[in-house]
Amino acid sequence: MTIIQQNRHLLQWIRRWHLLLLLLTGCCTATAQTKDSIATVDVGDILHMIFKKKDGIPKAKKKPGAVILPSLGYNPSFGFIIGGKLSGSRQSGNPRNTGLSVFGLEFLYGTREITMLKARHNVLTKENRWNLQGDWQVSKFGMVDYGLGTGNSAYRSNSFGIDIFPITNADSAFPIKYIYIKLSEKVYRSIAPHWFAGAGLWFDIYTNIDDVKAEDGQYTPHKVYSLYKDFDLKKYSMNGLLLAVQYNTREHPIRSYGGIYADVSARFNQRWLGSTKNSIQLMTDFRKYWSLSRRNPEHVLAIWNWAVYTLSGDLPYLALPYTADDTYNRMGRAYTLGRFKGPSYCYFETEWRYPITRNKLISGVVFLNLQTASDGLQRKLFEYWEPGAGVGLRILFQKQTRSTMCADIARGRYGASGIFFGLNEVF
Repeated sequence: MTIIQQNRHLLQWIRRWHLLLLLLTGCCTATAQTKDSIATVDVGDILHMIFKKKDGIPKAKKKPGAVILPSLGYNPSFGFIIGGKLSGSRQSGNPRNTGLSVFGLEFLYGTREITMLKARHNVLTKENRWNLQGDWQVSKFGMVDYGLGTGNSAYRSNSFGIDIFPITNADSAFPIKYIYIKLSEKVYRSIAPHWFAGAGLWFDIYTNIDDVKAEDGQYTPHKVYSLYKDFDLKKYSMNGLLLAVQYNTREHPIRSYGGIYADVSARFNQRWLGSTKNSIQLMTDFRKYWSLSRRNPEHVLAIWNWAVYTLSGDLPYLALPYTADDTYNRMGRAYTLGRFKGPSYCYFETEWRYPITRNKLISGVVFLNLQTASDGLQRKLFEYWEPGAGVGLRILFQKQTRSTMCADIARGRYGASGIFFGLNEVF
């Protein structure tokens, strides 16, 4: 039996929710039906209509700006979680030969010892000569852990999640708290049209690790793995050098209607850089976009493959690649942060994106994702797959940059489901 046959209920669930969203937004699709063409409208235009300026005052031309989205959640181990996400953009050169630079900032605070500050950027200089990609984080963070590998039904979620955390912890879940410092910076140089080559540094530092159930005497997945691989239970690091090649023909970095983005990186974690152990990883990120309509290019079919393969050596437990381990923690909707993990991890997703209202203010998405992970012992990569599926709405916040506010509802296996919010498309 195929994966789709084994999870037919997921497809039925998608159809029900997709129909409901179309019915809820159906009244909007009828706006201005008598006109042949409709001007694109964003949130700024709506606010301008509500707080209309006096006639005779010219409307200033909008410039790319920032979008802010509040965050709110709850988890028994981490308390009530509040914060915000900010996304912005900047044009560093002529739009004809220079891509848009984007940056993001996120802050989270939990009432039970959780604080996170995260900054990310993807900067293109004039004529795309240089590309700088960075991901920095300083946090007192946490994860609800479910062990290694995919296909293990012994660890069940049985809970509803809001963004990255479940609102209840299953009996088979293992909360872990820790201090985390991350510094990742890659610098690329253009070597040919659409081709870049680069290098960088990546530091992952974990200290003050509190494996909550291990403190009560239980043998948790983190404890068993760390003892078996000879890692300290309270602290470790994974620091390395990066070599990378990138190919990019996307016509827009935030919401692309066409093109390809491909990045292949080799990471060499070395003790002389402070890494607890030596190891080598291969990381890949591939995205492809097809516009399905010349008249309405917002009709897009998109696919994404993100993977990390451990080629040699051992990785610390918390540094193993996992669900939502991508830069913006959006990967694997239906499951919460770290739900599946392993020495090697591979993820696939496909989305159908389409406008709902004729003025492009509201659009929708239907998605299906699959993830697989090894456990370093018996379960191999690609042996077991975990599916997730869902539907979502997009509200166009700023048409100049195609920034959107996103809300998705998704469902997976083992009782996992949730609502996921974000800024801009997932990929």
